[in-house]
Amino acid sequence: MLIQFVLVLAVLTILYVFVRRSHAIYVQASKRIALVLFALANVYAVMRPDDLTAIARMLGVGRGTDLVLYALVVAFMAGMFSMYQRFRVVDRRYTELARTVAIREAELINRERGLHSAQVVSIATGDGDRAPVVSEESAR
Repeated sequence: MLIQFVLVLAVLTILYVFVRRSHAIYVQASKRIALVLFALANVYAVMRPDDLTAIARMLGVGRGTDLVLYALVVAFMAGMFSMYQRFRVVDRRYTELARTVAIREAELINRERGLHSAQVVSIATGDGDRAPVVSEESAR
């Protein structure tokens, strides 16, 4: 009985930390809903393990613990895929930021050297941008 209390308290604490609104943590509403449902299923499994075994047998799984393990594997894979997608977006943003900073720094350096700039369009963003161009007079 004590382990059930500890497990339920742990699940509810994790749920509260994950679902509460925080400006530092961005979590989509669908992920919050999925976590709440998963936490409720875990609380039910802890409180009623015999029911979980009956549900597992109806689904063709031998034991309730095996069903929980399979659900955790699926949840882990979904979480890893979500993190992979998010890192891809962040990586693209950093790449674009690094490109923009490099272009700006080159433009400032060329401006200090007396070179002028011409209007160009960024291939990555499609935005009009100014890139340094060497004039014929300054190249001599």
